[in-house]
Amino acid sequence: MLSGLAVDARRFASLNPATGEVLREFDCASAEEVQAAVSRAHGAQPAWWDLGVRRRCEILRRFQRFLHERKEEVARLVTEESGKPYAESLVAEAMVVLDAARFCCETARAFLQPQPVPHGNLIMKAKAGVLLREPHGVIGIISPWNYPFSTPASETLAALVTGNAVVLKPSELTPLVGLKLEELLHAAGVPRDIFQVVIGDGATGSALVDSAVDKIVFTGSVSTGRRIAQAAAPRFLPLVLELGGKDPTVVLEDADLDTASSGVVWGAFMNAGQTCLSIERCYVHRSVHDRFVEACLVKARRLRVGNGGDPETEIGPMIHERQLRIVEAHVADALAKGARRLCGGTRLPELGPNFYAPTVLSSVTHDMRIMTEETFGPVLPIMAFDSEDEAIRLANDSLYGLAASVWTGNRTRGEAMARRLRAGTVMVNDSISAFAISEAPHGGPKDSGIGRTHGRLGMEEMVRIKYVDSDRIPAKKKLWWYGYGSEFCAQMEGFLDFLFARGLVTRLRGGLRSLAVGGPRARAGGFRALRR
Repeated sequence: MLSGLAVDARRFASLNPATGEVLREFDCASAEEVQAAVSRAHGAQPAWWDLGVRRRCEILRRFQRFLHERKEEVARLVTEESGKPYAESLVAEAMVVLDAARFCCETARAFLQPQPVPHGNLIMKAKAGVLLREPHGVIGIISPWNYPFSTPASETLAALVTGNAVVLKPSELTPLVGLKLEELLHAAGVPRDIFQVVIGDGATGSALVDSAVDKIVFTGSVSTGRRIAQAAAPRFLPLVLELGGKDPTVVLEDADLDTASSGVVWGAFMNAGQTCLSIERCYVHRSVHDRFVEACLVKARRLRVGNGGDPETEIGPMIHERQLRIVEAHVADALAKGARRLCGGTRLPELGPNFYAPTVLSSVTHDMRIMTEETFGPVLPIMAFDSEDEAIRLANDSLYGLAASVWTGNRTRGEAMARRLRAGTVMVNDSISAFAISEAPHGGPKDSGIGRTHGRLGMEEMVRIKYVDSDRIPAKKKLWWYGYGSEFCAQMEGFLDFLFARGLVTRLRGGLRSLAVGGPRARAGGFRALRR
């Protein structure tokens, strides 16, 4: 994981990426402090579960109200610590969390109700089955810097409403936002030991994985995700890993080019391209390629780059010098291999230390890092294709599978193409926005990770499933218990024919055969062995 400005080995500072200003210095939580936090969470969690879902929802609704009342304060803090434009902090951070609270409160009571399990097998009709959803216990959440409020908050709310305690380790680049979430939840009535924040660097995150947590939810890089999975494997610690993407978009020849170009420019450059769902590869039908590229250029050149605190700003700084260097390396590699730079491609030092101009590239190929590795910056590489099959092949040619998008004037055509794209989410005539739909699951296959957050599937990740089976006739011995023999085998052969044979006559004969040797075991006169 990235680290902030080092003060010494176990101390760091949160910086404003637009100005380089030190916002606050922190000591890293030690492994002992992390373990103590998890121990306190374990001690408090049973009472939180016993509180009941109705009471937990009341607390979450109070949190929602407090967040709404302080939305401007929260958004300004997100902008100050992450650099994103204030408008995006309001919409992609505060609004997403407000709606996540709404979803959790509307969904949790029915979700946690015991779920009857019907038994289709005739021989099991005397049983009643039910699924129970119970909390894991303590969920450890390790959250990223690019969405420092909405990512950990939406995961935390799902964990809390289902009865878990949470220990959150926010990114060392955005610890103040994590502490603001803690402040709001505690003010709303979440007990202090039920939601705790541990501040620190990668070693602090490792300590959380190595602690007695019952599950880890991690959002971040593939390399760190692999290390977490390796650390969790010896004790089978369950995980949710959201590890990013290299999301493709496909612009078909029947797309409205004005709409598509606006959506693609936004999808590529929102949050300076530092979004897991960013459009990082753009494939355009050759017949409209030149017109589409020109439309994107006009719109990219108009984008207002600056300090996110200015309400007119549309693109803020990148989070850190290290991330900026990755973008520069990808662009340089592409240019060296024949790509054309149509705009941008340079730093903007006159604006501050971490600004990079919105960049549009053409003549790109899959031999370039810009088309294969996660860039995570304000770069839009555009490539032509000649057929739908070629577009699908190119879009699926990636180690990642988080999301994708399709632009077309024919919704049916777009949805048909969506079914062929290997991605966890496919948007037709939009991009990124599925993250803001609380009911929609978030996550994808391949190197994009395992498991899901958000929606009912995200809530499922926060519970253990328990199946409870009760016999409706407890005084009766079961026919499959001991007392085997030729009589029993003959009856079972007939009974299986009765249940599963293809022909009606065969099934009826099987039923008669199952009754022919004294009747089923459960009948009063059957199976002397049952009386033993």
